[in-house]
Amino acid sequence: MISSCVISPQMLRSLPLFGGLNPVALRVLAAGAIELKYPADKVLFNAGDRPHGLLVIVTGRVRVLRAREGRQHLVHEESPGGTLGDIPMFSGGTYPATAIAAEPTVCLLLPAEAMRATMRSDPGLAFSLLERLAVRTRALVERVDRLAGQDVKGRLAALLLERHRAAGQPAEFSPGPQGQLAEELGTVREVLVRALRDLRDQRLIEAVKGRRGYYRIQDYQALRQLAQ
Repeated sequence: MISSCVISPQMLRSLPLFGGLNPVALRVLAAGAIELKYPADKVLFNAGDRPHGLLVIVTGRVRVLRAREGRQHLVHEESPGGTLGDIPMFSGGTYPATAIAAEPTVCLLLPAEAMRATMRSDPGLAFSLLERLAVRTRALVERVDRLAGQDVKGRLAALLLERHRAAGQPAEFSPGPQGQLAEELGTVREVLVRALRDLRDQRLIEAVKGRRGYYRIQDYQALRQLAQ
């Protein structure tokens, strides 16, 4: 859904990617920016679609997925300040994966030509985008290592510990919907359910009664050993 909201240079400056841009470049980008709003589960774009520019997330969360042999695999996830469409921005062509809003999300669409002109006038923006690509590539390499070197139960243990830390280590926490967890672990929901049951049977975790999808870690040390 396209918003009629006028994008100000100050709004762009509040985003980490554009904080260092000069006022002229900010005005040029803001003049062409379009605000897009997506409800949860809405597809932002499909693999193979031709992009119109760079998407920058203002609020919300977006999951980027690649389909293979009937499965959806998580490629990366972006939150406020994150970008989508970096690869076709630099290499041309179409989107290599599909992006879906994991929750209500607001993005800014910045036209490709305006982005390229800004990068030519202020190379710092290009370096910032390349740095983001490098960080994302490193995360993808680490994900491939986990997929190759760990079974599903080990990957699940690592993910549960990560979500527990991200939640501030409360006694009870939710790692997220099972379908999304399966995509992140490179498996299917049925295998994930069995892995969760095994962890409960081994008394490494327990399901919280009355709070569907919430868990409590029972044996933190054993879960860490399994995740390694």
